[in-house]
Amino acid sequence: MSIARTFRRRAHQVRRIVADQGVKQLGARALRNAAKRLNADAEVFPVRLEDVRAADVSLRRPVVVPPVPADGTLTVNWVSTPPSPGSGGHTTMFRLIEHLESVGHTCRLYLYDVYGSRAVDHIPTIRSAFPGFRGEILDVTEGMADAHAVFATAWMTAYPAFTDPCAGKRFYLVQDYEPWFYPVGGLSGLAENTYRMGFHGFTAGRFLAEKVRADLDMPADWFDFGCDTDRYHLKDGVKRDGVVFYARRLAPRRAIEIGLLALEVFAERHPDVVIHTYGEKIGSIGPNHVDHGLVSPDALNDIYNRCYAGLTLSMTNVSLVPHEMLAAGCVPVVNDAPHNRTVLDNDHVVYAPATPHDLARALSAVVSTPDFDQVAKVSSASVSGRSWEAAGHELEKVLRRELPA
Repeated sequence: MSIARTFRRRAHQVRRIVADQGVKQLGARALRNAAKRLNADAEVFPVRLEDVRAADVSLRRPVVVPPVPADGTLTVNWVSTPPSPGSGGHTTMFRLIEHLESVGHTCRLYLYDVYGSRAVDHIPTIRSAFPGFRGEILDVTEGMADAHAVFATAWMTAYPAFTDPCAGKRFYLVQDYEPWFYPVGGLSGLAENTYRMGFHGFTAGRFLAEKVRADLDMPADWFDFGCDTDRYHLKDGVKRDGVVFYARRLAPRRAIEIGLLALEVFAERHPDVVIHTYGEKIGSIGPNHVDHGLVSPDALNDIYNRCYAGLTLSMTNVSLVPHEMLAAGCVPVVNDAPHNRTVLDNDHVVYAPATPHDLARALSAVVSTPDFDQVAKVSSASVSGRSWEAAGHELEKVLRRELPA
C-alpha cells in the first residue's frame, strides 16, 4: 500500500473515531497505541457500544422477507469483520458464499470494522485473498439493502445484523462458541447474548448446533467440515523427519502454552526429530526447531508431508487443521475433549489429555509407529470424501427450507 494511500486511510479512521466516540476517546486511543504499539488490537473494544445499546434482544421484529423470484435466486447479505488472508473462519465463510454464487444466488459482503476503516480500504486485500468472491463489498454502518437472508458471522457482527432495518430472515454462521474466547464477564455475556437474538444458526460441526439448541434454545442446523484435498495431499518421495505444531499466541483457545511445554518434553525424548512450528513467529525453542511463522497453504502442505505427527490443540470448537494434516498423511494429535471428538469423527486422529506429558507421549507413539508410509496413506484416504461443496449444498438446503417459497 502506498504511503499516500495509507495516510488517507488513517486520516479517515481518525475522522470516524472522532465522530463516533469523541475527541476524548481519540486521545485515549492515541495514548494506548503509543504505549502498546505492538498489541493495539487488545485495546479496542470489539463491538461498537452504540450497536449494543440499540439491541434489545428480548424484542422480536416481524420477519419480513421479499418475494423469491420465479427463478428461485436468492439475495444474501453477509456481515463480517474485515477478512484477512489465512483466516480459517473467513475462508470457510467465503467457501459457502462462493457455492451460493456458483448456483446463481447473489451475495453481498457488509464489513463491520471497529477500527474506523471504510469498506473500500479492504477491497484490494479481499479481492486478492478470496478471488472467487464476485459480490459487492460494502460498509454495514451505512445500512444494508433488503435481502432474503442476512447472516451474522461472528458475535460482534450479530449486533448490526439484529438492529439494521433491512428486510431478510436472520441467520448466524457459528464457527465457534465465542463466549469461551473471554474470561467470564462482560464480553462473554455480550457474546452469549447474540445467541438469544432469534437468528437461525448454521454451525461448523454438530457440537455447536447441539450446544446452542440445548443451552440457549436457538434453532440450528450444522455442516461437516470439508477438506481442500486439491491443496492438502500426499506427496511422493518426501522423507518424514519431524512433528509440527500450529502455534498461535493471538488465539488463546489454541493453547500455545501447553503445546510448547509438550514439545519441550517430546524433544528431550526425541532430540533427532525436527520440530516445526507455524502460525506466527515464536522464536527458537531448541536446536532442532524450524520457526516457519505464517505460511501459505502450499508451503503448509510441504511441511505436513515432512512430519509424522501434528500437534493441534483446540479448547473450543476444533479448527480446520486436523483434517488438512490427515490429507497430507500427518497424524493429528489433539487434546481429548467432546467438542473435538464430535466434530472430527475420525479414527485416525490421536487424542490425549491436555497435559504436556500426555501430549508428548502421544507424539512419541506416532513417531515410533512402524511402517508409517502405510499409516500416512490410510490417514489421507480417510478424508478424501470430505468436500466443501457438501457444506454449500447443506446451506442452500437450509435456506430453501427456512425462507418462504
